[in-house]
Amino acid sequence: MSLLLYNTLTRRKDVFRPIDPQNVRMYVCGPTVYDYAHIGNARPAIVFDLLFRLLRHVYGDTHVTYVRNITDVDDKINARAADEGVSIRDLTERTAAQYHADLKALNCLPPTIEPRATEHIGQMKKMIETLVENGCAYVAEDHVLFAVASMKDYGRLSGRSLDEMIAGARVEVAPYKRDAMDFVLWKPSKPGEPGWDSPCGIAVQGRPGWHIECSAMSETHLGKTFDIHGGGIDLTFPHHENELAQSRCAHGTDMMASVWMHNGFLQVEGRKMSKSEGNFITIHQLLETETFGGRKWPGDVLRLAMLMTHYREPIDFSVRKLEQAEATLAGWRRTLSEFEGVTPEMSGRFVEILSDDLNTPQAITWMHECAGDAKGGEGAVAAAALLAAGDLLGIALRVSNEISDAARKLVEERLAFIREKNWAEADRIRDALREQGIQLKDGKDPATGERVTTWEVMQ
Repeated sequence: MSLLLYNTLTRRKDVFRPIDPQNVRMYVCGPTVYDYAHIGNARPAIVFDLLFRLLRHVYGDTHVTYVRNITDVDDKINARAADEGVSIRDLTERTAAQYHADLKALNCLPPTIEPRATEHIGQMKKMIETLVENGCAYVAEDHVLFAVASMKDYGRLSGRSLDEMIAGARVEVAPYKRDAMDFVLWKPSKPGEPGWDSPCGIAVQGRPGWHIECSAMSETHLGKTFDIHGGGIDLTFPHHENELAQSRCAHGTDMMASVWMHNGFLQVEGRKMSKSEGNFITIHQLLETETFGGRKWPGDVLRLAMLMTHYREPIDFSVRKLEQAEATLAGWRRTLSEFEGVTPEMSGRFVEILSDDLNTPQAITWMHECAGDAKGGEGAVAAAALLAAGDLLGIALRVSNEISDAARKLVEERLAFIREKNWAEADRIRDALREQGIQLKDGKDPATGERVTTWEVMQ
């Protein structure tokens, strides 16, 4: 059975052939940590977590290296820290912790390695100096810029014309540029901004451009060439195009990654998500507030809702889709509750479906059929396959509502705090229980109207 992946570079589904099957290597662009991650950021996190799980299933847990970076030096970070009157370190540490908590709730596995840009400044400077030495970059007015003309097939990844690239890159007009498309590898730091000793003999302190960060981090942890580079489709140009150019020119290679994968755009209730539209939603809001649809949504519901659409297709994120995902999960769990002694048994057919470029819609259809078979003549065999399918998708289908006496006491204490409107203590207990794998759901008793709390224990 072959693993087929759509390659943005070739514009077709290709059979995946790792450079080294004993060490399959994948790099995915992670967050810039200055604010809560929005729901659009959740999509690549979930998509490439699923690919990570599939690769581990096919090649073995210890034979896959997944690198997802954290960008902790950026103009947006500087501006937000100044606005809040906090240090850049405090802001990035807090926001990275928020991101990790959100992804844990979405049941995304931690990457094998999670490098930070500020920990790789030396590698960035070395790569920049190499590019200058081989004529692919130049120094101008305390900046270092990549000379796009030195890359003969620049633009191949995105497939854009020169005019489209100029428009798409929102090219900065600067007198020191040799060409309008040349982009910054290093720039001088302004007063109050983070700064490091500059490369190439530049006298003033500076900081890296965005694109060079990922080139340096991927080389450090995966090598000059590796198997898969992933991210959202919005990163194809200019970020990934520029990464590819820098890395190839610095290393003298014909490729950076064998396969380039990009997930599609996300809109909310039929409209582009934006703050001006009033539909900008963070993962944290969906999990912790009643902002969307008048209620909170469990992480497993959010995850399944994302996977119901093929990763390359645009997704319309809606309350209806979340309700559909929730009903689907409830149905599968009811079916599996009749087979408590069954252990997961992976179906080759399910792996085959996912191996066709992560065909999650067809995989979910197969799981519905499997649930129907479990209720019919297939019984335990189908239930075992359904349970294993959920595990590979990263969705727990076997849940138990049995909790310890100590946990029950905490639930009661939280209800008391809610009655007293002590929201801080109520939230503290909720977060503590979540750390134990206990997901709380607040509601009202339909008979009495009193506030009640139920829970699910995720396994």
